[in-house]
Amino acid sequence: MYQIRIYTLRTTEALQQYATVHWPRHLTSMPSFGVTVHGFWTDHQAHQAGALRLIALLSFRKGTDPAEVTTAYLASPELAADMHGFDVSDIVSVEELLLDPVAGSPLA
Repeated sequence: MYQIRIYTLRTTEALQQYATVHWPRHLTSMPSFGVTVHGFWTDHQAHQAGALRLIALLSFRKGTDPAEVTTAYLASPELAADMHGFDVSDIVSVEELLLDPVAGSPLA
């Protein structure tokens, strides 16, 4: 199962720090929880309109519950280490969209 996560940040500086320092750390911490990071991006069009968003595409190991994995990861020392030095109150919101690949999709 795939998931798109959309993080809205409070300031341009927070988005920059989150995108260039803290999200890259997840590349090494998430796999031990059965999560693969396929990519993460800043939302160019939203940024021009004043919204400061980072979008990530993840997938979960087959047979795992994304909600359970997320709960475990959020409580982990790995995430705490990834986020060290970042004020998490600068994350205004997080949206999660679960996606089921369609047969024939390159990521199916």
